[in-house]
Formats: sequence, C-alpha cells, structure tokens
Amino acid sequence: MRRRCRRMPHPFHPVYPCSNRTNQVTGNQHDAYFYEAFEEEAAALKRFLPPKVHAGFTWQTVQEAGHAAPPAPLISVRTQSQIPSGWGRVIDGVLTRSTGYDHIVAWIAALDAPIPAGYLPLYCNRAVAEQACLLWMALLRKLPQQVEQFARFHRDGITGFECRGRAITVFGVGNIGSEIVNIARGLEMDVRGVDIVHRHKKVKYVKPREGLLHADVLVCAMNLTADNDAYFNYDTLKLARPGTLFVNIARGELSPSADLNRLLDEGILGGAGLDVYAHEKALAVALREGQSDRGCCPSHQGHSKEMLRQAQHDNSLNNSAIPALSSRAKSRDLLPGNSPNHPDPCVATTLELAARKNVITLPHNAFNTIEAVERKAEQSMEAVAYFRRKKRFPYPVPNTTKEPL
Repeated sequence: MRRRCRRMPHPFHPVYPCSNRTNQVTGNQHDAYFYEAFEEEAAALKRFLPPKVHAGFTWQTVQEAGHAAPPAPLISVRTQSQIPSGWGRVIDGVLTRSTGYDHIVAWIAALDAPIPAGYLPLYCNRAVAEQACLLWMALLRKLPQQVEQFARFHRDGITGFECRGRAITVFGVGNIGSEIVNIARGLEMDVRGVDIVHRHKKVKYVKPREGLLHADVLVCAMNLTADNDAYFNYDTLKLARPGTLFVNIARGELSPSADLNRLLDEGILGGAGLDVYAHEKALAVALREGQSDRGCCPSHQGHSKEMLRQAQHDNSLNNSAIPALSSRAKSRDLLPGNSPNHPDPCVATTLELAARKNVITLPHNAFNTIEAVERKAEQSMEAVAYFRRKKRFPYPVPNTTKEPL
C-alpha cells in the first residue's frame, strides 16, 4: 500500500503521494518551491501550474526566507538567492528562472557532486533589449534631469541628443544582444557588435578596442563567465570617447561600480544606465530592509514610503519633482541602505553611483514585461513538468553536470 504524506489538504490542490526521498529527507509538503516570485510572477506561475504539482511560492530569496531545510525536492530561484551548499545533498534539482546561470554554475561547483540544473534562455530577449534602449535613450535626452526640472519648468542644461547617426557598440551579440542590434538599427544608429562567435550575418563585428573607440553608446549584453569578470574595468573603459554612455543589462560583475564612479568623475563616461550590480544579493537585501551601518529598519516597506513622503515635501530639495527614489535621489541620504560606511564596499560604491544625476539605476527589472512574465511562467512550469518526467531539464545549465539520458 502506497504511503501518503500527513498534511492538511491544500484549498486548491488535492493531496498526492509524495516521493520517499521527499518524506525521508525534507519532510515537506511541496513538489516544487519558487523563491523570488514577485506578485505578478507568482500569479502567472500559478496559472500555468500543472494539476498534479503542489507548489509553494514566496517573494523572498532563500536567505530571506530562512528555511532550515529545502521546502521541496525541486526548488526554483532567480539571481539573488544564496542556496546553502548542504541543500545540494537533498534536493533533486534546481531551476533558475533567468537567462543567465553564472550563479548556479558557481553554486554547483562547490558541491560534492553536481545535480541537475536548468535555466530559461528564451523568455525575455525582447524585453531586456527594449530596457537597454530605454536606458540609453533616457541618458541621451537627460531624462532624469528633465523630470527633476519640471517643477520649475526650467530648460537650461537639459539639451540632449537624438539617436539617429549615433554610434553604438553591443558587447555580446547573443539572443538579447541581437535584439538590441535590431532596435538600434531601427533607430538608424551606426551599430557594431563584439562577440567571440559571429553568428549573425547582418552584424558588423569588430574587435573590442575598435568597438570602444567607435561608440557614443556602449551596451553590455555579455554572459558572465570565469574569464570575463570585471571586463569593463577602468583600464578597458578609459579607451572610450569622453562622454560615452554605458549601459549594462547583463551582469553587474562585468562592470565594477568603483571603476564606473571613477570614469564618471573623470568625464570618460558621460552617464550610465544599470539594471544589474555586483554583489546584487547583498544590495537587494540592504535596500529592502533599509540597512545601514547602524542596522536594519524593522519595516523596509514603511521606511521607504515614509522617506518618499518626506522627500516629496522637503523644501530643501528646491521644490523639484522627485523621480523614482531608488534611481534618482537628490542626496545619498535618501537612499535606503545608503551609507558611506556600508560593510560591503561594493554595495557602498553602487549606492554612490545611484545618487548621481547622470546615472539611472533600476532594480534588475529588464525582463519584467507582461509578455515576458507570461512566457517565463509558462516555460518554468513546462520545465518543472519535464523534469518530473525525465529527471532532467529541457535547457540544462552548461558546465555543471552531464544530465542523464
């Protein structure tokens, strides 16, 4: 007679037999558990949930959730969770709901034995490419300054540039980079690409040095590997034209924040648009919790809202409108978690970047469109169903393990 888990029936899901591995090792009530699922994503995931899969969801990262043991034999994360190494001995697999997988490669490399891991390479190519375009166009037209000066209807110092004829170099011409190239062409920009693989016939590929010297706009769309960490460091980007704009929608580790601050100070870079950050796990938690060198605010949501209300009514801000607080603060003190003495120097320098008027910082949100979230949810659940049937993923993470046939 088949043994069943002892659990209360879920209001929307019938009770199904659990695997012996689940009962013996984790004692959980879920077949799969999804971390970092924000509100819209969680709703979409639930719509595509297979009928015989009992799943749990949280907006928190693994470290924020504080689970002592894996809540399911299959867990799914995005990019900010720190999975305990001990979980590798008890879970059956891990799915990252992201196009990048460097964080999973690093985690598996530290395990005693690799486990199956999957990722989603195709769901957000267009969404991320459009976000990159949004960033460089906003920087070209000095959009943050325009928003700030609306309250005084003041036009001095906010004359920008048009895209047509501007030179742009896309570093990394893969699924996302090729979409960026297509958009830039549609804007009649002078487009070049840098990649070790020349897979697109219509792209004019150049060497990295030529790409740097050529560009008014540089876009980083590269995969992060062990070989290209800190690729866009000071020594690399100092070759760029004075006033060049830099956009990174790939991985923050590719462009060290301290180097970007120096390049902006020296005028080598005229602005930066960032959707990704080095030490992003620590940065995200610090901002959500209002962490500073004095500790953490007990309610990050209430803290941020109160800061926004104060900022909007503070006469010391010259009566200017307040754009998105996390991107465009008038003072570093308005940024939750911002402290020159933050224990993580990489987080501290990122927060310094965020306070600059010619820098746009976004909360790793380039993938987040209605269309992409729907695709991600559908492809995530397809991957879960596939894994439950075959014990491997339709898109296995490269350089981790040879998945069973």
